[in-house]
Amino acid sequence: MSEIKVIVLDIDGTLFNDEQKITPKTKEALIRAQNEGCIVVLASGRPTSGLWYIADELEMDKHHGLLCSFNGSRVVDTLTTEIYFNAPMSVEDGRKVLEHVSKFDVNPMIYKDRYLYTPDAYAYKVKYESDLGRLLVCEVSDIDLFLDWQANKILTSGDPEYLQAHYKELMEPFKDTLNCMFTADFYFEFTAKGIDKAKALGIALEKIGYSAENCIAFGDAQNDLPIIRFAKIGVAMGNATDEVKAAADVITDTNNNDGIVKMLNQYVFV
Repeated sequence: MSEIKVIVLDIDGTLFNDEQKITPKTKEALIRAQNEGCIVVLASGRPTSGLWYIADELEMDKHHGLLCSFNGSRVVDTLTTEIYFNAPMSVEDGRKVLEHVSKFDVNPMIYKDRYLYTPDAYAYKVKYESDLGRLLVCEVSDIDLFLDWQANKILTSGDPEYLQAHYKELMEPFKDTLNCMFTADFYFEFTAKGIDKAKALGIALEKIGYSAENCIAFGDAQNDLPIIRFAKIGVAMGNATDEVKAAADVITDTNNNDGIVKMLNQYVFV
C-alpha cells in the first residue's frame, strides 16, 4: 500500500480543466482513491462557500475531506464542518486595506458566508469571481466602514497592466504586516501575515493524524508553491508556471489531459 494518503489539489488550472470542469477520468480516479483510504483536500484561494459544490461532486463528505480556502486562511472538515484552522485579518487591518485600495483604480471584494460585497457589482471580474464561488453579489458603499467582521481575505481586481504597474504601491503600507500577492494577473489580494496553504494544511493534518510525508500535492500557480514544497511529492501541472515547475518534484500532464490521474496511477494506486 502507498504511504500517500492525502491528495491536495488546487482548483483552477489544476483540478479544473480550461472549461472549469473536472474531467470524468479525474473525478473517477479521485473517488476511487478516497474509497481506497485516501482523503482529498481542496486548497484554493476561493472562499469556503465556493468549494462546497466541488466537494459534493467528489463525494468528499463521505471521507472527511478538507477544504483549505482563502489561500490557507481557513480549513474545514467536509463531513463534520469542524473548523481545524482559521486565521483572518483583524477588522482594523481589513478596514485599513479597503481604505487604502480605494485610492487606486481597482475594485475591492470581501466575503461573508455566501455573499460577495463590493462597491461596484458591475466592475471588472466581479461576475467572474461570484460565478466561480457561486456567491450572491451585494453592492455596498463605503465598504471600509461596512466591514465589521474579521475577513479571511480581501481581493482586488484590476486591469493586469495597471496592477503590474501599481502593486508595489498597493502593498506598501502592509508589506510587513500582511500577506500581499498576485493570485492571477488581474487579482491582487491581502490575507493575514504568515498565512499560506501549507501552514494551514500542516496544522489541520496533524489534528487528524497525517503529515507532509503522507501528501501528494498538485498545483500550477505561484500561490501553490507552499503546498508543492510542503508535500512529500509536489506535482506541477504541465500548464504550470516555470516557477512552479522548478519547485516541483515531478511534472505531470496538463489540466486538460488528466495530469492528476497519471500521478495517482504512479504514486497512489500501487
